[in-house]
Amino acid sequence: MALIHGSGNAMQDNSHPAILKTQQWLEKVIIGLNFCPFAKKEFVNNTIHYQVCSQVRLEKALEEFAQQCEYLENNPTIETTLIVYSLGFRNFDAYLDLVDYANELLFDLGFEGVFQIASFHPDYVFDGEDADDAANFTNRSPLPILHLLREESMSKVLSVYNKPEQIPENNIQLAREKGSQFFKQILKQIHRR
Repeated sequence: MALIHGSGNAMQDNSHPAILKTQQWLEKVIIGLNFCPFAKKEFVNNTIHYQVCSQVRLEKALEEFAQQCEYLENNPTIETTLIVYSLGFRNFDAYLDLVDYANELLFDLGFEGVFQIASFHPDYVFDGEDADDAANFTNRSPLPILHLLREESMSKVLSVYNKPEQIPENNIQLAREKGSQFFKQILKQIHRR
């Protein structure tokens, strides 16, 4: 387990390959294409906590997820956490099980309404969509990731953002305009480094 984080007061350790890949993806796709209009601020301000999880068993991964919920709750200078699964959950169905259990755990730990989870995976496919649809790349990442977000912060930024409900639709449209090959090339370059 590697604890690598950023906060306004700490030096960011970018040496872990999983973190480097994740940061490159954030820069090139999430921020570069403005898939998340709020990500750039946190990235630039170094308020993203990166947690590399090398667990491959569901139970151990959930234990680490619970620790990250506690960590985020106890560190108000950190805005959001990305748990990057460096070894496990490469199978999309196994990853979806992790997402389901993590959401249940949020409730069990009393974090419902405090945190929410966004999910990203190299083989992400939206329910009911074709696996080859470029729209899936809005949630395709170099490695499996659980993104812990503070609900209060999300409510604040969404309340001042013009038409936030159109963000997913705009992202899907842009992803389809760019096409699958565009994203595959970016991810290939990220994995090559």
